[in-house]
Amino acid sequence: MKKTGLYPAKIMLPKTADMTKWAVIACDQFTGEPEYWEEVKKQTQGSLTTLDLVLPEVYLNDDAQKRIEIINQNIKDYIEKGVFNTLEEGFVLTVRSTPYVDRRIGLIGKIDLEEYEYSQKSNALIRSTEGTVEERIPPRLKIRKDAELEFPHVMMLFDDENREITEKLYENRQSLQKLYDFTLNMNGGKIEGYLVTDVQPILEKFSSLLSSDRLTKKYGKNDEFAFAVGDGNHSLATAKTHWNILKQNLTEDQKQNHPARYALVELVNIYDEGIYFEPIYRYVKGVDKQKFLDGLYKLDCGNIRTFDLKGYTDKKGESSLPDGIRAVDGYIKEYLLANGGEVDYIHGVSNLEKLVKSTDDAVGILFEKMNKSDLFKYVSEKGALPRKTFSMGEGVEKRYYLEGRRIKA
Repeated sequence: MKKTGLYPAKIMLPKTADMTKWAVIACDQFTGEPEYWEEVKKQTQGSLTTLDLVLPEVYLNDDAQKRIEIINQNIKDYIEKGVFNTLEEGFVLTVRSTPYVDRRIGLIGKIDLEEYEYSQKSNALIRSTEGTVEERIPPRLKIRKDAELEFPHVMMLFDDENREITEKLYENRQSLQKLYDFTLNMNGGKIEGYLVTDVQPILEKFSSLLSSDRLTKKYGKNDEFAFAVGDGNHSLATAKTHWNILKQNLTEDQKQNHPARYALVELVNIYDEGIYFEPIYRYVKGVDKQKFLDGLYKLDCGNIRTFDLKGYTDKKGESSLPDGIRAVDGYIKEYLLANGGEVDYIHGVSNLEKLVKSTDDAVGILFEKMNKSDLFKYVSEKGALPRKTFSMGEGVEKRYYLEGRRIKA
């Protein structure tokens, strides 16, 4: 059986009847909306909640070090008070509905960080789908290096066009132990969880996705590429960095089974109907619009649209979507360094139009939607996509912190 980097885990859940207050959304969401997080705080005040155990990035510039110290003390307090149950080793099958999709099926387990690389071009079993900004790792590292537990929001994708793994588990979910079934706060939808202890058949099915014949037929080469990081790339890169530092002082025996060598993630089939890709647009302001557009139009950026106060302009090109985005981002970076201005990354056409119309020195750049079935083939051939190529759904659809795992020996 080929290794995939995936293993069952001893997953922890809280002993609380109010799971709605326990689970809160990924820390990197709603960073421009402090009122969202103030409302979460209001709703969970005085209850067991993962808001006590994570640092929303909206607060990264608000005495973050003090907040990190409080978080790590909260984790210790929760452990000492016996807040958690540790489940039998296995996987957790998740079934999520959101305001936008009726169902998204996931599987929670741990991945071996030795099998993961976040470099732009990697041959690892587990790879990033977008470029990693090294500067975003240190603040996250401050949290992880002293934490006893992890509560992940990482969502990884696998390429199972025949839908033989998570979908089959879903069909047979009535035979599994139900762990939770509740409504997520802040309009996040609903979620159910089931314990899966018969892990060997699942591991074998994931392994079969790496058969030489299948890979050669699907990608044109025998490239053993098991999982692609969809959401939470920088959090997983932080876990990898932490492990690389920690293992320098471990013996070979200690390295083999140290809990920090692994990271808890949720796996979702890229063909799942609850997974959809939305483009992320570029909003550039504080620029000479005509000068900016004249320079942009000289490049082959693939098929793009620009928007300013005059309306839309279509620009055709030969580049692929990812290569076009890379060209646009490179141009924006060079232009801003030379001429000044700002860039932001915007979800939704109406949001982009509203921002551009609010000032006379702004331009919006719109890209086509990426076909999700092309993701693995592209990353296999050319490496990680440019940052902010796509978003997997809307903000409220991101993973909520729910399950935990020990990461200290």
